[in-house]
Amino acid sequence: MSDIRNLEPKALWNKFADLNAVPRPSKKEDRVIAFMKAFGEKLGLETFEDDVRNVIIRKPATAGMENRKTIVMQSHLDMVHQKNNDTIFDFDTQGIEMYVDGDWVRARGTTLGADNGLGVATIMAILESTDIPHPAIEALFTIDEETGMTGALGLKGGILTGEILLNLDTEEDDEIDIGCAGGVDVTAVREYEEEDTPEHSVGYTITVKGLNGGHSGMDIHKGLGNANKIMNRLLFDGFENFGLQVAEINGGSLRNAIPRESVAKVIIASMYDEAYVFDMQETINDIKAEYKTTEPHLDIRIEKSELPAKVMDLGVQEGLLRAIYAAHNGVYRMSADMPDLVETSNNIARVVVGNGQISVQCLTRSSVESSKFDLANALRSAFELMGCEVTFSGSYPGWTPNVQSEILDIVTSIYEKQNGSKPHVVACHAGLECGILGTNYPGMDMISFGPTIRGAHSPDERASISSAQKYWKLVLEILANIPARA
Repeated sequence: MSDIRNLEPKALWNKFADLNAVPRPSKKEDRVIAFMKAFGEKLGLETFEDDVRNVIIRKPATAGMENRKTIVMQSHLDMVHQKNNDTIFDFDTQGIEMYVDGDWVRARGTTLGADNGLGVATIMAILESTDIPHPAIEALFTIDEETGMTGALGLKGGILTGEILLNLDTEEDDEIDIGCAGGVDVTAVREYEEEDTPEHSVGYTITVKGLNGGHSGMDIHKGLGNANKIMNRLLFDGFENFGLQVAEINGGSLRNAIPRESVAKVIIASMYDEAYVFDMQETINDIKAEYKTTEPHLDIRIEKSELPAKVMDLGVQEGLLRAIYAAHNGVYRMSADMPDLVETSNNIARVVVGNGQISVQCLTRSSVESSKFDLANALRSAFELMGCEVTFSGSYPGWTPNVQSEILDIVTSIYEKQNGSKPHVVACHAGLECGILGTNYPGMDMISFGPTIRGAHSPDERASISSAQKYWKLVLEILANIPARA
């Protein structure tokens, strides 16, 4: 940790280290909320929670900047909690264990929390500073961004007075975001009757692991493997050819993370034992060949295991395997208006089967509201056809780009002067809070930017040290050039 605190800019990395010592899973933000309130109060700044427990800290303008527009600096307090299977770590009680690896800051076997901890740390460093010129600041630290954006959704109009919002939650330091996708959670559930395992059966455990995973929005176009879809393919093949029966499935973890691992417990009739293993090895070889470029570490294993006492009803099992096969995963439609932008996608994030219960959880994203629900309805149809009850929840809007933005022009000009090239002005296929905040603050001028982060939402998450230095210089110059109030 001492290595982290010695990195430049020290103000930023020290605040990040302070923050990462506090457990902050989504929907369990009590400790980080208390931490942030204590931070603001210690500085003698106006600090309060709103009705949904977002934290707001206000800092007056520095001398000579009183006539500038008030800005809102915004980041979210929660982080995605993912770890490698062989990593022993309790996210509810432990702080993130960080280390320096060349130009990268990483965590030991877990997510790093740079998403969105570096944004939070940036704002903390500005609030604590005594020598950084800035206009009046309203620091907005939202909760629960990663699992529903309920903090942004619950922020009422009238609390903030700022005219410009700087959202510090993007992951490429040469990009300025002016638009994003909305999303909706699609959940399919049903009960089923379990049957006694037939006599003369053999038990197997099928494991899919070693996939890259990643952000289910920003990485959805990369052709990465989805452990739930790969597992379903193996189960379908075994069922079609050898009458495989499922006892349990446990695949994926969070809706906003491309699933990296899945485990299933199954049975095969003893008479097919040898043929099944031979056939499955051919299927495994085919899958690995398909993913050899994007998923070189894909590991699929079929191993003998204890015979389970119960298995799924065959009719329900067949319906489930066919429904997951039919359910769309990945890019659904590219934008016709912005080059290389994914418009609509779906992530089959979580599949859990066992003890007479089925649950399939998806996150559907789109920058076009009608297209979002078109795909959501396609998924609903696939799962309703096999008897599931399907619900939509946690819907949030996208953020419509404004190319006439005043703050966009300012930041673009500063970036070009500092770096000798223009930034990429983009919209992203992720859920930024700007679209939601804009519903109650429609006149607020908004942009989003941040330092380079790789592998967000996975244990391979890492933050570039040199990029953080570049980003910090940009932040300071933006604060010094906020325009005067009209």
